Amino acid sequence: METDIIVLGINHRTAPVEVREKLSFTEKEMDQVLSISGETEELEEVVIISTCNRTEIYCAGPRLKKIDEAVVSFLAGFKGIQEDNIKKCLYLYRGREAVEHLFRVAAGLDSMVLGETQVLGQVKEAYVKSMEKQRVDTIFHALFRQALAVGKRVHRETAINDHPASVSYVAVNLAKQIFPVLQNQKVMVVGAGEMAQLTIKHLCDEGVKDLVIVNRSSQQAVRLVEMFGGRVEEYNHLLDIMPDADIVISSTSAPHFILNQKKLLQVMEKRNCKKIFLIDIAVPRDINPDVREVPGVHLYNIDDLQAVLQANMRERKLAAKKAEKVICQETKDFQDWVNTRMVVPLITAFRARAEEIRVDQLESSLEKLKGLSDKEKKVVERLTKNIVNDMLRIPVLRLKEKAAEKQAEECISSLCELFNLDINGEEELEKEKKSDRGR
Repeated sequence: METDIIVLGINHRTAPVEVREKLSFTEKEMDQVLSISGETEELEEVVIISTCNRTEIYCAGPRLKKIDEAVVSFLAGFKGIQEDNIKKCLYLYRGREAVEHLFRVAAGLDSMVLGETQVLGQVKEAYVKSMEKQRVDTIFHALFRQALAVGKRVHRETAINDHPASVSYVAVNLAKQIFPVLQNQKVMVVGAGEMAQLTIKHLCDEGVKDLVIVNRSSQQAVRLVEMFGGRVEEYNHLLDIMPDADIVISSTSAPHFILNQKKLLQVMEKRNCKKIFLIDIAVPRDINPDVREVPGVHLYNIDDLQAVLQANMRERKLAAKKAEKVICQETKDFQDWVNTRMVVPLITAFRARAEEIRVDQLESSLEKLKGLSDKEKKVVERLTKNIVNDMLRIPVLRLKEKAAEKQAEECISSLCELFNLDINGEEELEKEKKSDRGR
């Protein structure tokens, strides 16, 4: 019997954060849902992906035509939400579309930031969690292993992640052009807003350890120090501290420039004109653009960063077009494998019937040819096997080809009727499952 694959979910495109957070799963809730799903006969396999930007439930089984309604009702009840409040935000994909969607998710093509790699790890975690709960079998072992391989292939072959896709990450990459080795650089942050925090995080990810935070209110500065290390200095000491900094991130709410050419000349004199990288991510700007005239000063403001970001996103979109071709081919490959599995019981039954006829006819013929030696009997037996194998070879190949077509079920049904074959038994499928697990 053909296995259905569906995915039911919401993401950043279909639902606002206040809806997404209501449908997100804690680890404990994930365990509960996976355990409950095991009590539903139709759901042979289940994987749940739950992140800040998406919640998706992947299901596989032989009779899932109306299971989506049951899943929606269960979700609403489990989370204590009215069904009507979530139905309009949910999307449903079946079969090939579900497979293609998962591959796009794994490759970062369905993410808020195009081409991001974090989601690949989240897909893997979801797959491993379902394996631990024994909610994954033949189909999803193959599907999710291929999804992980697709994600890696897209990032390897298309370079979709080579171009920074956030303002803060762009800032850090520009800093690396000035200071190829960031670990030894001293960073000063003026202000303590969200953008400054993100930029600090990326710098720390690059190994920066020497950090000073200057802010009019010390409370937020102390919080950032607790998160990333470093120390807090008073705002009044800004020009005294700045000569020691190699990278300055400015993100205050001041209504006017807090740094200008005159002040930077003083700073650079104390630095002996050693280069300094200024990142002005404040709106309105903190740093007068006239500082660029000071030798050794490299200044980027929010518009400069956005311009680089837009260029990078254009590159990512070009890479995404190549990625879509990879996903299209991988989806076809997986679907062909699923369809081929569907004809395995038929091929097995077909061969068994042919072998049954061969053995019966051979035994009958040998009874009439009692004068044959053992060697001659083996020759006759080999002859009958070769005839049967040659007769079956082309039909079997054609069956596998037909498996990829929409009329596959029709073809299978016709052959079963013509040759009086019974393919409803589970024995051969179980053998297939065992061999498929090696995929």
